[in-house]
Amino acid sequence: MKKLLWFLPLLAFAALAGFFVAQLDNNAKGDDPTKLESVLVGKPVPAFHLEDLQTPSKEYDQAIFTGEPLLLNVWATWCPTCYAEHQFLNKLAAQGVKIIGLNYKDDRQKAIKWLNNLGNPYQISLYDGDGMLGLDLGVYGAPETFLIDANGVIQYRHVGDVNARNWQETLKPKFDALKGADK
Repeated sequence: MKKLLWFLPLLAFAALAGFFVAQLDNNAKGDDPTKLESVLVGKPVPAFHLEDLQTPSKEYDQAIFTGEPLLLNVWATWCPTCYAEHQFLNKLAAQGVKIIGLNYKDDRQKAIKWLNNLGNPYQISLYDGDGMLGLDLGVYGAPETFLIDANGVIQYRHVGDVNARNWQETLKPKFDALKGADK
């Protein structure tokens, strides 16, 4: 019996090692562990009514997502990765990329201060203090960015920061295709 108890930790270690090797093998085959599929891809942005972050008396609904392709960026001041991506979002906005911000489960005053200090890449800043639109979008956390076509339909979901590499390799080609389809 004592010999059996001696082998249990070894068996547990072997099982755990096997699991990790299988995960590494999946990643080598091209499976992206950060890619979270969205059931909303191909569907319109869910209906909502939210206040403007900086002007609470101004309300918006899903109609703001029609007219031209754009990015919906989910962000928060408590999110260090959001801070890391913010400068790049400012560059995209300066290049004419329309970005709508969704301030997610955050303190309104901290978010306003953030935009005043770091620049505001958002043409519209929605305030989702209780996270209900984020929940409807299937957001797991911030940052997440959605590519939305001119009809208000979600075409792609990106989890994590938007940076120069993933913008050039993944997001920009998809965004440019939406812009081309818009013409």
